[in-house]
Amino acid sequence: MIPASFIQDLLTRVDVVDIVGRYVQLKKGGANFMGLCPFHNEKSPSFTVSPTKQFYHCFGCGAHGTAIGFLIEYSGMGFVEAVKDLAQNVGMIVPENEDRLPPAQRAQEQAKTLALSDAMTRACDFYRVQLRGAERAKQYLIGRGLTGEIAARFGLGYAPDGWDGLRGVFPEYESAALVEAGLVIDRSDEDGANRKRYDRFRDRVMFPIRNVKGQVIGFGGRILDSGEPKYLNSPETPLFQKGSELYGLFEARQAIREAGYALVTEGYMDVVALAQLGFPQVVATLGTACTAVHVQKLLRQTDNVIFSFDGDSAGRRAARRALDACLQYATDDKTIKFLFLPTEHDPDSYIRALGTAAFEKQVQDAMPLSQFLLKEVAADNDLGTPEGRARTQFDAKPLLQALPATSLRLQIVRSLASLTQSTAAEIEALFELKQPVARTKAAPPRGKRTAPVDLERQIMRLLVTHPVLAVELDASALAAVGHFAPDGAAMLTQLVEAGRSLGPNASFAALAERLRADNGDFDALVAEVAGEGESDVETARLELAGAVRQTRMKLLKAEMEQLVGAGLGTDTARERYRELTVQQEQLRRQAVAEIAQRSS
Repeated sequence: MIPASFIQDLLTRVDVVDIVGRYVQLKKGGANFMGLCPFHNEKSPSFTVSPTKQFYHCFGCGAHGTAIGFLIEYSGMGFVEAVKDLAQNVGMIVPENEDRLPPAQRAQEQAKTLALSDAMTRACDFYRVQLRGAERAKQYLIGRGLTGEIAARFGLGYAPDGWDGLRGVFPEYESAALVEAGLVIDRSDEDGANRKRYDRFRDRVMFPIRNVKGQVIGFGGRILDSGEPKYLNSPETPLFQKGSELYGLFEARQAIREAGYALVTEGYMDVVALAQLGFPQVVATLGTACTAVHVQKLLRQTDNVIFSFDGDSAGRRAARRALDACLQYATDDKTIKFLFLPTEHDPDSYIRALGTAAFEKQVQDAMPLSQFLLKEVAADNDLGTPEGRARTQFDAKPLLQALPATSLRLQIVRSLASLTQSTAAEIEALFELKQPVARTKAAPPRGKRTAPVDLERQIMRLLVTHPVLAVELDASALAAVGHFAPDGAAMLTQLVEAGRSLGPNASFAALAERLRADNGDFDALVAEVAGEGESDVETARLELAGAVRQTRMKLLKAEMEQLVGAGLGTDTARERYRELTVQQEQLRRQAVAEIAQRSS
């Protein structure tokens, strides 16, 4: 776990305006910066970035967060990945419990990673320049229906037909970084003699592979003539792991949001060609089976994923592997489908032969995960016999065990029970499914705490806006609020503890990130504060003191009314009433003094 103190320090060093400005065109508007929201379609800007609060907020769709939150939502990074990316930008090293490397060695590893990244960028630029003069490569791309515009968008290039073409861009051609980046190959005799170094990619159209940050981490090279392999990929490197990356995801992110779904195909050319033909929301696996990491990355971008495969046996096998990878993420709020084209077509050829509308219809009619799962387990079995039904259940068991305990799983269980002449409860018991749904009543979800109101909410707003004020709330103030709203008191206590834990340099952005990590109870309040103008901490301090005083006055008044209602019949009651009257007068004097202070 990354310490909260590191997150706070990181957020003070990065500038959210710079981070957001890499992806959104921002213009100065008063104290803030404005731009078109990257999370929903809009024609007039409602997206603001506050350099003071170090926070972004969209008045249109409500999206908001810190620099960390922006990278998570926009780039689809995980929390740790986003923190590491920001830390690298400002020269910080993320402390991790499992990282036992000494700081010097860790810094050396980061420097090596930067060197590899630089090598890939320089190689990509070289290949792009080479494409301009490579007529055979350009004719190949034109023959595939690609324009220069789409080639430029995806950074397509050409690796010249020579053994050491990269020597011209890398004077340090013998550098170990070129081998580690997968750009060149070292070959020598068994005894280590006669070592020869040469370029990995030669006479191929080059497809640069980018990570979600837009950095080139690998390449796919397509041969121009006949030969094997048709596509040559970069090897696994510290930058590039095929099972974790998707080709075209960086380019497709905005289109995926606009279309409302991601379409997953099998190759580089599918992605580029479909983008050319009006389907820019397409990505591809990199010559390997779909993995759980691929699915997780896609579902960070959208709730709807459609896998497109050829209708032949190889396509069916690939679809089955994708199904297995998807099961753990198949929840009620996600939709995963499978599209099978006729055996004679891939997506590119299908659109060119039958048109965009026909392909859109194929996408709309794609097979839901539940239907594909049942079709797979029943395909080769005779459901008219007990043996066939038993075999179907046997094949389905590991798939259902991999599904989370959701309504979707229950629906699939019921469908399987109907196919195999069983009951849903029998299937759940036979398969030993975790948290059976059909046999037991599901526990109700934990309800959110009651939203704070009136003075209690005013106090919280001030503490969220200026978390340094948390140290100025004492136990008696918390008790006063808790007397009227127990749920609010629990939230207020959590808020005060979070503010105090951040210390005297606590900022709005650091507190917002801390609260986001803890739970979502404060999300609406954080968004409300994010959408307001700047406020002065001294003014807020006076407002906080006034709100706390009013809360105490309410508590005193309630107790005094209770004593009067009981008749003040004892000496103890009368003495307590006098004490409360004195405290009430002290609070009034404090109010008068503060009014005088404000007007002076």
